[in-house]
Amino acid sequence: MNYNKINNLLGWAVGIIATLTYILTLEKTTSWWDTGEFIASAYKLQIVHQPGAPLFLMIQNLFSNFAMGDNTRIAYWMNIGSAVCSGLTITFLFWTITALARKAYLHLNKEEVLNQANLIKIMGAGVVGALAYTFSDTFWFSAVESEVYAMSSLCTAVVFWAILKWEARADEPGADRWLLLIAYVMGLSIGVHLLNLLVIPAIALVIYFRKAKQVTGMGVAKALLLGVVVLGFVLWGVIQYVIKFAAFSDLFFVNSLGMPFGSGVTFFALLLVGLLVFGLWYSHKNLKYILNISLLSLVLILFGYSSFSMILIRAKADPTLNNSDPDNAFTFLSYLNREQYGDEPLMKGRYFDAQPTEIFNTGNVYRKDGNKYVVAKQKFDYKWSRTTLFPRIYSDKHSGYYRDFLNLGPTEEPTMVDNLKFFFGYQIGEMYSRYFMWNFVGRQNDHQGPGSFSEGNWISGIKPIDNIRLGGQYALPESEKNNAGRNTYFFLPLILGILGAIWHFNKQQRGAAVVALLFFFTGLAIVLYLNQTPMQPRERDYAYAGSFYAFCIWIGFGVIWLADLIGKKVNAKNAAIGATAVATLAGPVLMASQNWDDHDRSEKFLARDMAKNYLESCAPNAILFSYGDNDTYPLWYVQEVEGFRTDVRVVNLSLLSSDWYMRQMMQKVNDADALPINIDPEKVKDGVRDVIYYNDLNIPGHVDVEDLLTIMLSDDQQYKVQLQSGDWANILPTKKMQYKVDKQAVLANNVVPKGWESTIVDTMQWTFPGGIISRADLSIMAILANNNWKRPVYFTTTTPEENFIGLGKYMISEGFAMRLMPVDTGAEGADGSLVLDAEGTYNNIINKFQWGNIAHAKYLDPDSYRYISMYAGTIFGETAQKLIFQGKQDMAKKLVNNAYENLPKKVYLMSEAFSYASLIDAMYKVGEVQKANEIAKRNLTFIRENMAYYMNIAETKPNLETRNMRFGLAAIQNYQRILEAAQQKDLLNEVNKIYEVYRPLYEAAQN
Repeated sequence: MNYNKINNLLGWAVGIIATLTYILTLEKTTSWWDTGEFIASAYKLQIVHQPGAPLFLMIQNLFSNFAMGDNTRIAYWMNIGSAVCSGLTITFLFWTITALARKAYLHLNKEEVLNQANLIKIMGAGVVGALAYTFSDTFWFSAVESEVYAMSSLCTAVVFWAILKWEARADEPGADRWLLLIAYVMGLSIGVHLLNLLVIPAIALVIYFRKAKQVTGMGVAKALLLGVVVLGFVLWGVIQYVIKFAAFSDLFFVNSLGMPFGSGVTFFALLLVGLLVFGLWYSHKNLKYILNISLLSLVLILFGYSSFSMILIRAKADPTLNNSDPDNAFTFLSYLNREQYGDEPLMKGRYFDAQPTEIFNTGNVYRKDGNKYVVAKQKFDYKWSRTTLFPRIYSDKHSGYYRDFLNLGPTEEPTMVDNLKFFFGYQIGEMYSRYFMWNFVGRQNDHQGPGSFSEGNWISGIKPIDNIRLGGQYALPESEKNNAGRNTYFFLPLILGILGAIWHFNKQQRGAAVVALLFFFTGLAIVLYLNQTPMQPRERDYAYAGSFYAFCIWIGFGVIWLADLIGKKVNAKNAAIGATAVATLAGPVLMASQNWDDHDRSEKFLARDMAKNYLESCAPNAILFSYGDNDTYPLWYVQEVEGFRTDVRVVNLSLLSSDWYMRQMMQKVNDADALPINIDPEKVKDGVRDVIYYNDLNIPGHVDVEDLLTIMLSDDQQYKVQLQSGDWANILPTKKMQYKVDKQAVLANNVVPKGWESTIVDTMQWTFPGGIISRADLSIMAILANNNWKRPVYFTTTTPEENFIGLGKYMISEGFAMRLMPVDTGAEGADGSLVLDAEGTYNNIINKFQWGNIAHAKYLDPDSYRYISMYAGTIFGETAQKLIFQGKQDMAKKLVNNAYENLPKKVYLMSEAFSYASLIDAMYKVGEVQKANEIAKRNLTFIRENMAYYMNIAETKPNLETRNMRFGLAAIQNYQRILEAAQQKDLLNEVNKIYEVYRPLYEAAQN
């Protein structure tokens, strides 16, 4: 069998292995974070968050058809779409490795015949490198969910493979068609994710090495510079400025020439097409080849980029999910520029403690108004008292973290040295190197880091080394030893990659330089560009997958290094076979065996079930306010895809501050009516009442919400204040608010449970907590004023209290959502608390709620098990306690048994062990002693082992595991109280022994 046949067959084989792996381990429904939004938007071709991924959505829509009309299977098939893209990525990686290996090691022309030993080395390198990436932590995670990173990786793999195909055929007629293919794929990739474009500098280097008659240092530098310029041209010139020119052309045609909207865009598009056609004709006629190939590449990039027309077309159709409503040139430009998220300074910027010294205008924001564009508002920026080049510590929101990380005093000014310390220590150390080591050395556990010695670090499995870095490795609790996310590779994949890189640089420096450049631009260059602030809401390793892809090329080359070494002792063929076997065991086999359990998401359903539980907590025709990604995106999924509880109107408070989203909330969607906001959209359009400022007018007492709305929506100058920018803004004259309750409406609409009628208040009074009123706050106030209790109003339990506009004391829990009720929360019960509708919550738990298979799933990810504390302590524990207090023992007993059946039989977090206390106490009270003892014993074992672990870490590390220790100490005292009351002497003796060990910590805390 010849080289090409073997290469093709093995390439497809490793791709099939990868695809099957991902299909076996993929999530069968939606997952956390963006997948819910992507699946819902792909299914109905809707508009996702900026800057969009239209090609991804359209391709995933094709995969949804395999569900054959079963809406509950649509997410599964879209996840398979990612698995297929990921498997193809592995195939192209294999072909990339073999192409580079053949060129670097054997220096063969395509006509030459390979001997068996050399063939085994090359194919062994391809298999080992490709499968190492298959089973790597970061890539596997993205491969099993409907996210853009799998398809983006495929684009990167195809482009890098294609440039090697061009390189091998560069002297043949028509070889440059490979360059045109690359341009087209890059254009397409813009409609998936921009990470693919970072391959451009490496491509420039390949072209230079292949075409240069003599390679020089200056030539390399010029090629790299040209590659960066081309990258910048595509990122800004094509993606942004083409749309910007179109937008301002439309501005001129509409405002100056009086023509309809879109006329300027059409003119600019025709002009651009005309110029490109003329350029192609001119370059062809005059034999200007470089100009011709450049223009053809630009045309193909624009063809690929045209997938974004889907955004404009669908935005005009007003779909349910229509992020930013980019239906005209200027909103589309804002959408592409990600203006919603702001910018991070890159070359020059402020220190976090700097103060503004001057404000200046940076441009206008336009909106459609009538038959013209008008200036909605102006953009501003500041001059600062202290600035620096290469700013890394710039966010005043994170000043406390910066000071702790850099050991700065409360008033100490940071310097460039501190700036660089943060860059190397946090941005490179924690937010790149840590992720790199996760993939090729090992991972401590799946808890989110950084900043803790016991959570989220890289680890090798070699105890002396790990103990020096982290401490406590000789006192590991069983929970850490058995953590599915504890993956140890003993440095072996890393060593293979380093040896492969050494071999590559020794054998073929040019090829190695290209891979190194790919490694840099998809890794550290992203660190430089993102300039991330600390305390990210999730781990960001997915952004650097391209860098890990490049390193796996070198892992493959580690096979050849080993074969060359072994070949000094045995014959070449046996050396090649032995090296491949050893490297396969040290790389892919080891990584697969370690990573399989924590990447097998086939039994996880919690994201979907949590969303259903949020909705099932709501009465019919309810309004449900959510806040974060993980409580909103799954809600969008179950409503838009599975058609579940579409009568509930889901409102994301983070988006409600935007004019476009507030406008959308005033329209009926699916089976849910429009929100009763009743505000003229003209009064809250972009640039109008973006923010309303609190300006105390010393009004005595509380003021009716209706009157405050009148003031805040008034155009009367007496209700406005002039801002520093010179603009005028409406004011909130007092924070003391009230709403007079129509008791008959409350009773007629069954707002409160039976038996609570006497707790209804005549007037709700509260104090607004903030200093500004956003559109979201304005909307809540308007709903309260106009709804008159016709529609139930809820907030998800995960919504931060500061988003309640001060109404927290009127929130009554009904499970996973809190209902707004006009009741006196201190009116019922000797415990002085009325925060829970116990019977309503009981009914939801027993008859409606689903628990995502958390009791039986082989693996739960951190985003799933972090909810267990809430389930055990709040949903089950507090509800059971309330039922017991009300004398409903049978109901409480059924509830705690339900908890026992549906909660996991293990503990994941110290906060979880703490939260179980109320549930265990309820179990004892209703006579479920055996089950209570089982859980208490399990939790006490967890507390004892983990407290010892934290204390062991504290012996060598400067900062104690303070948060976990506090949970542990509080849990010990709770269990003492509960076990003493339940007369469980054996367990009480056990917890008392633990208490005695840590008595000095309690005494120190009291002093």
